[in-house]
Order: sequence, then structure tokens, then C-alpha cells
Amino acid sequence: MSNPSSSWVAQFNPGDRVEIRPRDVGFCGSWYAGTVVRREAKNTNRYVVEYDQLYADESGEKLLQETLDWVQLRPPPPPPEKKVQFKFEDEVEAFYSDGWWEGAIIAEHSGGKFAVFLRGFDEQIVLEEKDLRLPVQWVKGKWEPRFEQVQREKENSNFSKEVMKFTQGMQVEVLTDEDGLKGAWFAATIIEPSGEDKYLIEYKTLRNDDDTKFLREVIRACNIRPCPPEIIVVDGFKVWGAVDAYYNEGWWVGVIAKVLINSNYEVNFIEYDEKTTFNQADLRPHQDWLNGKWVVP
Repeated sequence: MSNPSSSWVAQFNPGDRVEIRPRDVGFCGSWYAGTVVRREAKNTNRYVVEYDQLYADESGEKLLQETLDWVQLRPPPPPPEKKVQFKFEDEVEAFYSDGWWEGAIIAEHSGGKFAVFLRGFDEQIVLEEKDLRLPVQWVKGKWEPRFEQVQREKENSNFSKEVMKFTQGMQVEVLTDEDGLKGAWFAATIIEPSGEDKYLIEYKTLRNDDDTKFLREVIRACNIRPCPPEIIVVDGFKVWGAVDAYYNEGWWVGVIAKVLINSNYEVNFIEYDEKTTFNQADLRPHQDWLNGKWVVP
């Protein structure tokens, strides 16, 4: 978006629907829906706006109004010209906590749901497709796709092939959609490709129903990732630190809720909102596989 030194300045009128980018701590990277109430003064480019879903008090009876620079406002983005097929590693804006937040898809789930890493929260959440949109920029009164979206459209086929490069015998981690196991990563070995964008894998800890051998399944490539590198934790974990906890033969994403004695920790599982106690030996720092790189929140 243009900066204040540009010769072009956006003009808004009372009643205009807008999206608002707050600058308060804790709202970085978000857009919230609102309405222009009035211009602050005749010859200024500051506006009084009212949020749709943020309130001025804890009772939730009075909507919040703020006076903001024009660069913090934009019209609501237009709907996409065609249905968006979201996929692994897409940059997105996700509707969460009453606003649109910058993030990236880190896994696909069944039923049209996606695991999204939200940068503003430093956490992973699962959202439905209807709560996602591709990022766009409002530049000098025109909507333009973000660079990531342009690259997505230009290199879609090449990008897809890039994330599918798993070879026979490769040690990986797999995200499963099985009931009771959603949100956990399990160690596995690539056996062979199995159709377009899928692989036959063999789990290293999960066994078949009669417990005679390790379970084999065909998994979509978007739910497979390399094994994360080891990170040595010297001084222990901190409260609110993102971790993976080894539980029921897999690694589950969680947050440190409480530091206990003897290197024990109370961990809150994000996917299920449950708390369980773990020793440090069964925890590792959480990492996300984004754009071919490991990212530590």
C-alpha cells in the first residue's frame, strides 16, 4: 500500500465500509471490518472509524471507535473471480478472533479444513476453507495480488512438483486424518509413489489392527514433511512456548501452560484444548515446515 509520502491519498466518506489495520500491540498483521464515521477535520487525512466486532468496553455494549490515518484504511477486498483451491504452503489471510490475520497453510485436513500458522499469534489453528482468503494489496486505489499470489499462479505446477519430492526409503513425518489422531505427526518411511501427489508410507510406531506388522497407508504429499532437525534445549522450556509432545506414538502440537518441578511441564494441546503433564525428555521445540524451510515460532 502507498505510504504517506506518496502523491496519491485515499479519500473516504462517512458511511464507507472499510477494513482497518490496527497498530496496537497484539494486532500486528490483521485487518478488521468497520465503517467510516467522519473525517477528523476538514483538511486532514485522518478519519474516525467504528469497528464491527471490537468493543470499547468489556460488557460488549459499545462498539470501539478510533481516529486513524488514511494509510490504516482500505475498502473491503473484492471476492475472487474464481474459486480458490487452497493448498499446502499458500500464504493466506485467515478469519480468526473477529479479524483477518496473516498466515500460511502448513497442512491439509479432510472435510475442507486446513491447519494454518498465524504469525500474529505464533500458533497453529485449524480453519475451514470459508475462513481463508488469498492476500491482496490496495495500491493507489487499485487491488493487486500480492507477490506470493502472482508466483503461485505462474509456478503452480512447478511448485506442486517441488513439494512432492519424496524418495523411496526417506524418513518423514506424516499428518493423519484418523479420528482421535488429528493434529499429530507420526514417524514413517516412504515406500513408493502411489498415484498423483500421493505416497505409500509405513509408520514406524503405528501397527495394523491385528498387531502383526507396522501399518501402511497411502498419504497425500501435502501431509508429509521431512523429519525436523533436532534442537537442543539447554535452559528448559518457558511458559507459552510452542512445543511438540510425544504422546500415543506421535508428536502433538501444544503450548507450555505451566513449568513444574523436576523438568516436568503441563502442556495444553491446541487441537483438543486438553492439558497433560510431560517430562522434558518427551518434548521438543515446535517447528513448522514452510516454503521448504523449518521455521521456529
